[in-house]
Amino acid sequence: MITLASDFGSPYPAAMKGVILQQSDARLVDVSHDLPRGAVRESAFWLRELLPAFPPATHLAVVDPGVGTDRGVLVARAGEHVLVGPDNGLLVPAARRLADDVDWFHAETDDPSSSTFHGRDVFAPLAATVHETDTPFEAHERLTRIDEPVDCRLPEATVEDGHARGWVLAVDDFGNVVTNVPGDFLEEKAAVRVNGERVPVGETFGAVDPGSPLAVVGSHGYVECDVNDGRGDEWFGLSPGNDVHIATD
Repeated sequence: MITLASDFGSPYPAAMKGVILQQSDARLVDVSHDLPRGAVRESAFWLRELLPAFPPATHLAVVDPGVGTDRGVLVARAGEHVLVGPDNGLLVPAARRLADDVDWFHAETDDPSSSTFHGRDVFAPLAATVHETDTPFEAHERLTRIDEPVDCRLPEATVEDGHARGWVLAVDDFGNVVTNVPGDFLEEKAAVRVNGERVPVGETFGAVDPGSPLAVVGSHGYVECDVNDGRGDEWFGLSPGNDVHIATD
């Protein structure tokens, strides 16, 4: 299986699939091609949360604002999974979630026919190659082990004396604001203040009336700032990368 994820939207992923299918009969599965455009850290969060749901596979992911520059081409071996993409931090959180020990490699690739579409010309053929190869990566003539890739550590919240100071990791298509504040911060609390605004704490969206805000522990295990049947990002005025202060009411 080869999974594909990118910020390309449509129709560009079709070209990547076509290139792969010229080299491999692998089953191709789309993770998402609506990752946040050019947003490496936010996209890295989504890959970290989504890829562990898959059985062992080769994962091709491209969010590459540095396309055409001298940024590296990365292959990561994380347990039974292999990740392929730009060496810009995109793959790192997912690889570290998939395995405690990750082996990192830079890949030598042929000169691409385009300086703006490495998803098709560089990463797709590389994903097919590493998926099909029987050669150990350490002995592969086009792979060179490196000590560490370009990193992308997702920030951690600080929690002390009833105050959590964190960061917005992502906003999903529903407008739910995913913070990096651990969900257990909401335990035994009926309400909290989010950047000064008092909101109830609920176990489900339906704990409040439609159009009303709440704080809830989302499916990723973090505190989310949401609105039942509405957009939390608009109500709270929050976007990825914003600071967030959640305090005991």
